[in-house]
Amino acid sequence: MPAALPPVPEAAHRVFGERLGDAMRYAELLADVGVRRGLIGPREVPRLWERHLLNCAVLSEAVVEDVTVCDVGSGAGLPGIPLALVRPDLRITLLEPLLRRTTFLQEVVELLGLDHVTVLRGRAEEVLGAGVFTPVHVVTARAVAPLDRLAGWGIPLLRPYGEMLAIKGDTAHDELKGARAALAKLGVVDASVVQVGADVVDPLCTVVRAEVGESPGGVRFAAKRAKAARRRGGRRPH
Repeated sequence: MPAALPPVPEAAHRVFGERLGDAMRYAELLADVGVRRGLIGPREVPRLWERHLLNCAVLSEAVVEDVTVCDVGSGAGLPGIPLALVRPDLRITLLEPLLRRTTFLQEVVELLGLDHVTVLRGRAEEVLGAGVFTPVHVVTARAVAPLDRLAGWGIPLLRPYGEMLAIKGDTAHDELKGARAALAKLGVVDASVVQVGADVVDPLCTVVRAEVGESPGGVRFAAKRAKAARRRGGRRPH
């Protein structure tokens, strides 16, 4: 018998809106098929909503409109699937090297009708040279690897002036401090720690944002991000 899911929290109604039913179906799949296939641990089921679905969905606050996203090491689809549910304007690639995980991801994408999501099997360090991947505006990641190693995989997937958003939790500041030299070698021109999810998750979702250098091809994206910052009231990162 699959572990019982906790009740749907009130915040999920606000965050997922009309896609709440799909979020519930995804949570049920994680609690059942996800556990049986070893994609998540059974102990995670009681905290699926707060720790996983909502904590990933609020990453949308840091992503500007109408851009391309690659979720590196997507695993069971976190944060890519919750992000896709709340942001139909994004074109998202779920990048994952393991077959059993990409099989699950493809099943979820088809079941939920996520036409703006593509599942791609492969390693981040291999897909560019294989000609099956186009650089994106935003790379996302959660619980994949230490920041310096993650950056080596994710930063090369970015378009000029793109950014990597890595959900990191309590280790964010220390990881960023230790990875600054490696980030600079990869072309990162600005890196900071931001928090999202106020009034939704507690503790807040902590994210390391790493931006690569500007170029003529990135001006339009830079303008999008500046506009988004103004909409958020000019809040500055921590």
